[in-house]
Amino acid sequence: MKPALLLAVACAIATPAVSETFHWAGTTDPNTMDPHAGNSAPVLGFLNNIYEGLVRRGTDMAIEPSLATSWEPIGNGEGWRFILREGVTFHDGSDFNAEDVVFSYQRAASEASDVRSWFASVTDVVAVDDYTVDILTSNPQPIFPDSIANWMMMDSGWTMASSADLPAPGEGNFATLNANGTGPYVLAERQPGLETVLEPFEGWWGEERGNVTRGIFTPIDNSATAVAALLAGDVDMINPVPVQDADRLDGVDGVRLIRGTEARVIMFGFSQDKDTLFGTDDANPFLDVRVRQAVAHAINVPAILQTIMRGSAEPAAQLVGAEMNGFSEGLAMRPGLDLDRARALLTDAGYPDGFSFLLKCPNDRYINDESVCQATVAMLAQIGLDAQLDAIPVSNYWPELREDNYDMYLLGWSPGTFDAEHPFRFLVHTPQDNIGTWNFGGYSNARVDELIPAIQSEIDPVARQAMLDEVAATVQDDVVYVPLYIQPLLWGAADNIELTQRVDNFFILRWVTVE
Repeated sequence: MKPALLLAVACAIATPAVSETFHWAGTTDPNTMDPHAGNSAPVLGFLNNIYEGLVRRGTDMAIEPSLATSWEPIGNGEGWRFILREGVTFHDGSDFNAEDVVFSYQRAASEASDVRSWFASVTDVVAVDDYTVDILTSNPQPIFPDSIANWMMMDSGWTMASSADLPAPGEGNFATLNANGTGPYVLAERQPGLETVLEPFEGWWGEERGNVTRGIFTPIDNSATAVAALLAGDVDMINPVPVQDADRLDGVDGVRLIRGTEARVIMFGFSQDKDTLFGTDDANPFLDVRVRQAVAHAINVPAILQTIMRGSAEPAAQLVGAEMNGFSEGLAMRPGLDLDRARALLTDAGYPDGFSFLLKCPNDRYINDESVCQATVAMLAQIGLDAQLDAIPVSNYWPELREDNYDMYLLGWSPGTFDAEHPFRFLVHTPQDNIGTWNFGGYSNARVDELIPAIQSEIDPVARQAMLDEVAATVQDDVVYVPLYIQPLLWGAADNIELTQRVDNFFILRWVTVE
């Protein structure tokens, strides 16, 4: 990991003196309490307060022990051995042991799981004894511990007894609204869309925890309402602060702005596996790379950054930012604004008069997501493309993408391993049961598919980077996505709150102290 990644915006965590209630708000309510049913930051970030994995990320984003106290590679790249922490209990009092790790693997790697891509290289998980687990892989996996920081352990007995033996991302099950982890906080109350309450788990094995004894999360999808709530003292922290309000908040007594850069690239994707446009019999123009190139040259990213993001974001040319491990230095330039070239590309592709299509976007997932899409509609109109915008809540957005109900869509991606391989695995590999699971557009390239597992197993950093560069170049040449910018981190908090802002935008309640 590069040194810049080790710089989290952090305040010292004081030793708790008195118990306190902490109330925070965000635009997106986690749509499930099941750690294997949702592979998104709102879900994984929230559940990191309740559930735990074998490893976790510290305030500096480095991997550190959690439910495993140590780990080491097995043999000649055969896998990894994890030594489990003894004396850990789940919130219901059940003991944690190797059986729960094996069960959590089987559940998380199942076809029903939304996180199964994490285990594409895993061939088996074996309980050597009650507190030793071997995770066997099909080839060497040098960064495997980094890749499972958000794989959370579930109690096999509780889960089976609750008839939640498999995750149910769509219809839901008992684990959708209830939780039983080993983490520092217990799920005390869950009202989806209204309020979720966390309270300390007195039997937690760890020690590093602030003084919050009642954490209350409220989703507020209207940014002006969220800012008003912070200024009125109704909430102690909001995430995100609207970019248009950042400077104003920064000068208000009693409130402080916590500014950073997230590890998330915002991009547009295309339907590349359907012959026709959504809801029509018209041929799908996005199958032609020249059309995708035209889109890339028509979107005025500097204007978006200046007017919509108010100078708070940085342009992106790849699926990861320059601070991520594996970034391809020679591919740092994104396509420039060139309307004449865009029109010529459309003409060459057989669309001199443009065409109409469905642009699907969320309206409550990313900072100013709907505004970015509205601006893009106007920009594409300049080259004759008639984008019909459908901006919807994120709770409906992911199902719509999985049903292929779009022609072009907005996506943000933060690499869980802080490595360039991560988005390739999820967003670029040909979609299969356990890999390419967020490649909604269905892009497929045999050479890319061949390189991704080789990247995962390569130990030599020079050889690995060469393969990463080849994939990145292919993704750019094929315009698989149109990267726009790296999303900023803008949190607002009362000035009596001490907390840590992580670059993955996870909010960790145990790092909060109310003074």
